[in-house]
Amino acid sequence: QVQLVESGGGLVEAGGSLRLSCAASGPTFSNYVMGWFRQAPGKEREFVAAIYWNGRFSYYADSVEGRFTISRDNAKNTVYLQMDSLNPEDTALYYCAASDDRYGPRDPQRYKYWGQGTQVTVSS
Repeated sequence: QVQLVESGGGLVEAGGSLRLSCAASGPTFSNYVMGWFRQAPGKEREFVAAIYWNGRFSYYADSVEGRFTISRDNAKNTVYLQMDSLNPEDTALYYCAASDDRYGPRDPQRYKYWGQGTQVTVSS
């Protein structure tokens, strides 16, 4: 069983930055693909970014490519999402998730464990 706790959300002006963190408890954190997803009011949950076990491979949604950076520190059981050049369309509840499936990192159905989410609000 893996428990995930997100932090770092908040209110920021357009063009600003935030860094989200997701702390994982439980064994073998390094065995999991870690992902970030988000859900805005009235919209479906969407993929944001994912990173593989050793951090060498990462994937991004087109909407955040070049602005967001996912990273992980397996020694600290933590995954991060650095978000730069934020715009109001980035406003959403951001979730951290863990998958033991090497395929389909963009598919939320592949993820077994989820955090409770952290709110990000970008003002114009």
